[in-house]
Amino acid sequence: MDTGRIRKIIHVDMDAFYASVEQRDNPALKGKPVAVGYAARRGVVAAASYEARRFGVHSAMPSVTALRLCPDLMFIAPRFDVYRSVSNQIHSIFSDYTNLIEPLALDEAYLDVTGNRQNIPTAWATAKIIRARILKETGLTASAGISYNKFLAKLASGKRKPDGQFAITPEMGETFIETLPVDKFHGVGPVTAKKMHLLGIHAGADLKACSLKDLRQHFGKSGSWYYDIARGQDDREVNPHRERKSASSETTFAEDLTDPAAIEAGVLALADEMWTWLETAGSHARTVTVKIKWADFQQSTRRCSLKIPFRDREQLRQVVLDLIRLILPPPKGIRLVGVGLSNFSINTETFSVRQPAPDSATLPGF
Repeated sequence: MDTGRIRKIIHVDMDAFYASVEQRDNPALKGKPVAVGYAARRGVVAAASYEARRFGVHSAMPSVTALRLCPDLMFIAPRFDVYRSVSNQIHSIFSDYTNLIEPLALDEAYLDVTGNRQNIPTAWATAKIIRARILKETGLTASAGISYNKFLAKLASGKRKPDGQFAITPEMGETFIETLPVDKFHGVGPVTAKKMHLLGIHAGADLKACSLKDLRQHFGKSGSWYYDIARGQDDREVNPHRERKSASSETTFAEDLTDPAAIEAGVLALADEMWTWLETAGSHARTVTVKIKWADFQQSTRRCSLKIPFRDREQLRQVVLDLIRLILPPPKGIRLVGVGLSNFSINTETFSVRQPAPDSATLPGF
């Protein structure tokens, strides 16, 4: 990395993307609490409108829980072909300003606009123009985070949601992180946050006070990453050709479970979430892994690989059920379950980006 060159990174995140598309296409849904997903007993929320979020409804939540929180919640079956089409429109807009685009999902991406195609002098102005074009051409709002690296840009994009933008300049970076709770850090999940809390690490300043040696001792290889981000350092480049090798989701139960039906419901909700991720990313997976963390913190995994990718949601659900049933009834309480996918093949048409051009000169201003 050229340490003398300040990069200008934008993280664009569409606002409640799936739900907003549904509200755009059906005016009767505007202003109503909407969940994209299925209201079936073992269904899961793929996305929730901001009206639904006010009741505590969020993505990956079991549908029965969502309906308990918001009895008037309106479930809409997902239309992934429509979401992909809109995503392609948005990525086409991105490509008018930079060829360094790293998609994270249909609804979010990193953009490196250090040398943008329109010679716009600042990343702030570039983000405003991109968001205005998205609204004009798709009827949807987007939020943006602007900073000098990917970690901070992603943090910034959540500060002015919905329909806003926020910048963390090089002068602000370390101070911003010092006051941020560690469980708000992208990449620090509930389990890691809990471990940090037990070590007395509650905010970025606490993390920064830890030595590299101590962080490596407690968190292994991730310790180096935590050491760097506590100082606002993230050298990862925006990579248009990033290949994801695995994806997973997990849930920690409020209490250790031994009831087979409750455990099955937990892994099925995760299977639905991972199928939604596959649909969103335009990917296909051949391997599924079920992870179990027992009450005594010991871990077990069960894995199944197919000769061809999973063909539909129901097939994935059935395999996940078959795997979890290998340990049912459980010999002891289960505190956490997870579902992971790997052995991907990717639909390259979903995220088409242009080849990177040579770096251009750094533009003045941030």
